Amino acid sequence: MSRLQPAKLSENHQRGCARTFRELRLLLTADLYRYGGRTDAKAFLRHFLFTPGYKYTVHMRTCGYLKTLRFKAFGLYPLSKWMLLRCRYKYGIAIPEYTVIGPGLFINRFGGIYINGDAVIGANANLTHGMMLGQANRGSRAGSPVLGDRVFIGAGAKIIGHIHLGDDCAIGANAVVTKTVPEKGVVGGNPGKLLSENGSEGYVNRLVPEDLLRRCRNATSIGSKN
Repeated sequence: MSRLQPAKLSENHQRGCARTFRELRLLLTADLYRYGGRTDAKAFLRHFLFTPGYKYTVHMRTCGYLKTLRFKAFGLYPLSKWMLLRCRYKYGIAIPEYTVIGPGLFINRFGGIYINGDAVIGANANLTHGMMLGQANRGSRAGSPVLGDRVFIGAGAKIIGHIHLGDDCAIGANAVVTKTVPEKGVVGGNPGKLLSENGSEGYVNRLVPEDLLRRCRNATSIGSKN
């Protein structure tokens, strides 16, 4: 099964993990770009040390990479998992290391963020505090959400069940979404209603350059064959 498709509950929890160190490095570079438009060593140290969202992302993606290595990298994986769990409890961010997340993840603020590990998140996603991508366990929408590229999730928003959010969607604060949203859809309210088709432009900023996105995707396709 493609790593970009929704997961089955019985799948091995490695589907979203970087398979090579090159893939890991490119993904973290793309993520870093979203925080300030820079990818140099100084920017990395600054955001890793002082930006909880990026710090969690580094631990999450690194833990996933180490998880795929033979013999779990001779003890490095358990240490990495412990550091990830420590960040989870410290910052209130719960995103499993095996979640399929495209390049350019941006976590704005922190606290109360929960992502079901079977969810799929596209490139250049914006996540904010109090949001959730949750799983429905029964009914026609059983499963977890699938998000396209450049999706903005507002504070406190809840997206539940196997639904699709198209590219450039924007979900308003405290919205509860249980139905598929078309491209550029803007949803608000509880239950969530389509308010406009103005999309996420202006809310999703500092998009990862196309060249870096292409390199990330090429590395992912190569790594998935290993």
